[in-house]
Amino acid sequence: FSRIQFTPDLMPSDVLGTPVFNPREGTFDFKKGPLFSNIVLIDEINRAPAKTQSALFEVMEERQITIDGKTYPMAPPFMVIATQNPIEQEGTYRLPEAQLDRFLFKIVVPYPTAEQEFTILQQFNTMASSDVLAAIQPVLRRDEVVRLRQQVRSFVVEEKLLQFIAAFVHQTRNHKSIYLGASPRASLAVMNASKAIAAISGRDFVTPDDILEVIPPVLRHRIILSPEKEMEGVSEDTVIRQILQTMDIPR
Repeated sequence: FSRIQFTPDLMPSDVLGTPVFNPREGTFDFKKGPLFSNIVLIDEINRAPAKTQSALFEVMEERQITIDGKTYPMAPPFMVIATQNPIEQEGTYRLPEAQLDRFLFKIVVPYPTAEQEFTILQQFNTMASSDVLAAIQPVLRRDEVVRLRQQVRSFVVEEKLLQFIAAFVHQTRNHKSIYLGASPRASLAVMNASKAIAAISGRDFVTPDDILEVIPPVLRHRIILSPEKEMEGVSEDTVIRQILQTMDIPR
């Protein structure tokens, strides 16, 4: 596990790594950056400029990094988790569409309700130790995670469900409220995420409800609304629901 704090002055080499001269051998040795990990948490990802964001393209898609013509594969499993600030805040940059498309989900975390905030205060007030992370114990080994991922990929998805996924994503490219529709990566993401939901539910096959559950978090960051809808304050989730209401959901 590694954590990277993104800042406006962060350079690609600070994330990926950089060649360092070895005077004894007279050669350059590659010093790996914090991105070389199994789980990478990027905090405030949209505080870094586009040059640093683009450094993540290859590793998030191909699970490898190429530096000076040499390729360094990531050790599986590899996952990038990121937080971002609202785009309206000062000192933030819009993430490139190609980068957003490489994230499986966009999870919206709103402010807690008054009751939820009261519960948070209660828990922290009665907490015996401030070192909460020390109590966390591993539940799976790395090789077990890799094996489970391979097993989930073999789950059954009926052809009619694949057709539904393809039809829905195609609709996003022809909807009047959407300026930029979802790419084929979105179709693959919906299919794979649906398999994961099926596994969590104890099944080895995908149901329509699995697909409907994952469509909003998979699609909301992959579509760009038209300027008119953005000015009206319409959300991506609203447009996604509108598209689903016009489609026949297979059963």
